[in-house]
This record gives sequence, C-alpha cells and structure tokens, in this order.
Amino acid sequence: MRPVPNGLADIPADQATVRRSNLSLVLRHLREHGPQSRSAVAAATGLNKTTVTSLVGELRARGLIRENGPQHAGAVGRPGLALTLDGTRVGALGLEINVDYIAAFATDLGGRVLIDRRVGFDAMGCDPERSLDELARLAREALAELGLLGIHVAGITVAVPGLIDGANGVVHVAPNLGWYGVPVAERLSWDVAPTIPVTVVNDANLAALAEFTSGVAAGTTDLVYLTGEVGVGGGIIAGGRLLGGADGFAGEVGHVMVDSAGERCGCGRTGCWETKVGLAALVRMVTPDHAYGVPDGIVRDPEERLAEIERRQAEGDPQVVHALAEVGRWLGLGSATLVRLFNPRVIVVGGYFARLSEHLLPRAQAELTRLGVTGTVAHCTFVASDLGFGAASRGAAGVVVDRVLADPTAIEILPPEMSTISGA
Repeated sequence: MRPVPNGLADIPADQATVRRSNLSLVLRHLREHGPQSRSAVAAATGLNKTTVTSLVGELRARGLIRENGPQHAGAVGRPGLALTLDGTRVGALGLEINVDYIAAFATDLGGRVLIDRRVGFDAMGCDPERSLDELARLAREALAELGLLGIHVAGITVAVPGLIDGANGVVHVAPNLGWYGVPVAERLSWDVAPTIPVTVVNDANLAALAEFTSGVAAGTTDLVYLTGEVGVGGGIIAGGRLLGGADGFAGEVGHVMVDSAGERCGCGRTGCWETKVGLAALVRMVTPDHAYGVPDGIVRDPEERLAEIERRQAEGDPQVVHALAEVGRWLGLGSATLVRLFNPRVIVVGGYFARLSEHLLPRAQAELTRLGVTGTVAHCTFVASDLGFGAASRGAAGVVVDRVLADPTAIEILPPEMSTISGA
C-alpha cells in the first residue's frame, strides 16, 4: 500500500483516493453555493447522508468548515444545521517579484482578502540574492500578520516573470530580472517557512487564472491575458483550462519577434514584441532620462511613472500622444497573431495596459480588426483588467486555495479541543 496523507493512513489506497475526492466535492460545493444543510449537500452531490455526515466530521476536524446554526429553507420539519466554509483558520499567501516591485496577497479559504501590499523595489538593479532577501523579508512580515490573525497558511506561491521549472521551483530564465537558474522555492523554504509548501509559477499564467476566476472576464472559457509590465507575458485559457505547454513554458508572447530591425531585447534577441509594447518601451519613448536601467538612483513604482505619463497626455504633450498611439498600434498587431493561434473571445490587458486603456485599446482594436481573420476578430475584443498590478499575486494565492479544495487532507487534523472551538 502506498503512503497516504495525514488522517488516511489506515485506509487502503483506492479508498483513500475516493475519500479525498468526496471531501473535495463537499468542500467545493459549499464554496460555490454557500451555507447548506447536510441533507442539501447530500441531495446536490449525490452522496448518501451517512457519507456526508462522516465527511463533514473530517472537514470540521481539519478546521475547514463549521456549523452556523439552523437553516430555514421553507422545508417541512426541523431545520438542519447550516454548514459553511471556515475562513478563520486556513489561508493562502501569494507573492510576486517583478522588475520594479514586490507584492504580497493573502486570502482565507472563503476568499476574504487579508493582505494586499506592493512595495517599490529595483529588482532589475539587484542580483538574485538581494532580490530574494527582500522577497523573504516581505514574506516573513506577511506570515507574522497572518499568525496574529490565527491563520494557518496552507501554502505559498511565488509569481515570477520568466520560464519556471514548476517541479522544483527553479527559475530557468527571467531576462528582465537577469535571473538564470535561480532556486526560488528552495531559498524561500529554507529562509522563511520550512514547514509550508512553496511553489513558483510564471506571473502571466497566475494573472490569467485570477482573471478567469474573479476578473472582468470571469468564466470566459477562451481568453488571453497580457501582463502589461516592463516585460510582456501572456496567460492563455483554452477551453476553461490554463494552457501550459509540454514544459509549462507556453505564454512567452513578449518574445515573439515582430520587427527584425527593431530594438535589442533583454532576452538577447532583436525585435521582440515587448520591445514595442512593454512599459520599458513606453517609458524610454517619453521619459528617456528616467528609463529602466538608467542609474538615476530612484526606485519608481510603476504607478508613479504612469501618473506622470497621464499628466503629460492630458496636457496634450505630442511626444506622449505619439508614443501611446505607437504602443496601441503594436499591441493590436501582436494580438492579431494571438487571435489567429488561439481564437480567444477576449484579450484581457493588465498592468499598465489597463491603466492607460482608454488611450491604447481603441488603436489596438482597430489594428486587430485590420489584420485579423474577419470571422474570428468579430468575436474577440480587448477589455481592461480591474485587478491592477496585483493580478499575479492574487492568482498565486488562488492556486494555494485550489490545492486545498482539491485535497483537503493536505490540512492537518486539529487537536480535539481546537476542532471543538473551530466548529463552535
């Protein structure tokens, strides 16, 4: 018999798998449909009442659900106790490191936001060790805050703009950070949380998941998300699932060559799409004295850079007006290729694309219409994300929550006295 998670050690492997599946079924049902009685859960899931009672007992013992009190639903007879997610104990922490900031986002199992923080940081100008020191510091602060709230952190997911080996949490290459072969998961596990699972995922993929679950295009089964950062990444939802590719590297759209005579990219190639539409490209066009990589000693949060660009655009600065038109044109040009490849219904633009959407998207949509396949383009539109620069860290926390929902046995059973308190 193969090993099984805590609480299932005496159950045969096949039965343990079925039980894990049923625990997940009940937990997901309560998350999606809200408080319900045991009878209602049994009727909706197809499980018998005895099985539901047993599953509920285990979920309560793991601190994942609680009983709120009688539920009056108009039925004849004594009302049943309402079961609901217990968002007071289990939480998830998402972290992000990007060229000019680090971020932390934490939520409980029910989706309540506990931490949402972004700090300006010049990762481009620091070596990986220094950057990971700063990320570890933010992680420790977040874990301390969650500890004061009595939250057990089920996992940490880190968003990084690069190619990631998801199996061991190593960043193969993140060109805009200057990272090559950086063992992010190992370093954070050792330095921050030896007992908490740490995973590392591409930032655009995490942002796409956040958009799919809670963004402006939530539930759209075929969408493309574009990051709109210094670099440009893409997350692709196809048929309701994230498209990862054979090695998990799908979505590196920023490094598709669009201009063979263009600028040299951070990846070492020439004419990549992000050299035309990345925030670094826009900043270089309108404020060359404060371009990324220029050693002026000032670490600017992207919001600060955008505020200056917006001010100058409002004043009619021709340099800014021209730059925004050019970025919009190239945004549409590159997106036309994505539409031909993936046939999405929506292209969600995040980061600075969303902040400047009223100036970028009309031109981008016009270019998409001009270059796209007529029937396909007619059904695909640009929309601006409302998750801001926090989409990736939000998605990172969401991945942790999804893991708990998929396998509730990953959360240890509480001591009897704690389980009683949790279920009170």
